[in-house]
Amino acid sequence: MRTTQVRAARAANTELLKLYHSIGRDILERQQHAGWGGKVIERLAGDLRAAFPKLRGLSVRNLHYMRAVAAAWPDEAHFLQSASAELTWSHLTTLLTRLDEQALRDWYAAAAAEQGWSLKVLEHQIATRLHTRIGAAPSNFTTHLPPADSDLAQALTRDPYVFDHLGLTEPVAERQLEQSLMDRLQDTLTAFGHGMSFVGRQVHFPVDDTEMIIDLLLFSLEQVRYVVIELKVGDFSPAYTGQLGAYVALVDERLRRPDKHAPTVGILLCTGAPREQAVRYALAGTAAPVAVASYTYETLPPEQRAGLPDAATLAAAITPRQAE
Repeated sequence: MRTTQVRAARAANTELLKLYHSIGRDILERQQHAGWGGKVIERLAGDLRAAFPKLRGLSVRNLHYMRAVAAAWPDEAHFLQSASAELTWSHLTTLLTRLDEQALRDWYAAAAAEQGWSLKVLEHQIATRLHTRIGAAPSNFTTHLPPADSDLAQALTRDPYVFDHLGLTEPVAERQLEQSLMDRLQDTLTAFGHGMSFVGRQVHFPVDDTEMIIDLLLFSLEQVRYVVIELKVGDFSPAYTGQLGAYVALVDERLRRPDKHAPTVGILLCTGAPREQAVRYALAGTAAPVAVASYTYETLPPEQRAGLPDAATLAAAITPRQAE
């Protein structure tokens, strides 16, 4: 029953997008003949509402979006076969209003379709510029893993990791941060990437007459591998990679099943931006496959804020639409 409902919803969504794309192409064709001064969209909106009084989504504003969709994806057949056609109309309008480059729209559309992002998640990923963060953390994966596996492991990383969902407004201790991450576990796993599941927090392993304690232990369902997360409040220290490397080796020996699981990897997260040379030397001296990244939970870092439009640009973009 559930499968049938999903198929019906997808079919209905496809038909709606097909209709909207067709209207958008019609608008483009009419404007080529009448020009923008002909008020094509305003007249067409009135005609459509008169002909189909019960049909929603025929406002002037929405017709502008239809035109924009047809302009961004001019070939209907290609559009309907693309990842964009698997998204809702709200997803598409978000791609159009938040992104100017078509390649980026297609990238986020594919990610949203593949990973099932809600509209809220899509908006967050665009705002935090996921396309620049994914796979960006420095690591030693290429020297410690086979080439194909190295590429997969690198795709697990982000730099920086953005934990804005925690709602924290001041520096906190590592244990407080861990608790906040666990309190918002679903959003936390989304921040770490698609297909990540929670294994444990403060995972204890007896070693000789003491214990080794792992901050966070995750498991990538897509890559079938354990991912060890070490959290540090403060700047990077080379000693941290050695500690993380020991945890990775421990999980590899105690939990990993070589016949089923890919090699375990570790990700060290620090609040301070890691220093390039210090990180490079530390990674070279670590026998385990690990990566080093920064994280933020209060505000976006300066380089991420720089990629967002300023208030004046946003105001200029919003004002014409309000006038419609």
